[in-house]
Amino acid sequence: QVQLVESGGGLVQAGDSLRLSCVASGRTFSSTVMGWFRRTPGKEREFVASISSRGGSTAYADSVKGRFTISRDNAKNTLSLQMNSLNPEDTAVYYCAAVRSPSYQGTFLQSSYYAYWGQGTQVTVSS
Repeated sequence: QVQLVESGGGLVQAGDSLRLSCVASGRTFSSTVMGWFRRTPGKEREFVASISSRGGSTAYADSVKGRFTISRDNAKNTLSLQMNSLNPEDTAVYYCAAVRSPSYQGTFLQSSYYAYWGQGTQVTVSS
């Protein structure tokens, strides 16, 4: 089992930056591929970014590439998402997620690989 708690959401203006954090407990964090997803009302949950267990590989959705950076601190069991140049289309509830098995390697874009989810943190970007 993995427990995930996100923080760092809020209301910002277009062009601003925001940093989300996710603290994990339970299964060994350093052996778990992690990801960020987001959801807006009326839309499917959307992949944002993924990072391999040791942080050597990352993957991003095209919509955030170059603006968002996913990182992790395995010593602190913490996953982060640095979001720069935010725009109103980034408004969503953001979720951190952990893959279902520590045997998974690399990065994963599909939500079906993720079995553990945080409660979400709201990010609102005003124009």
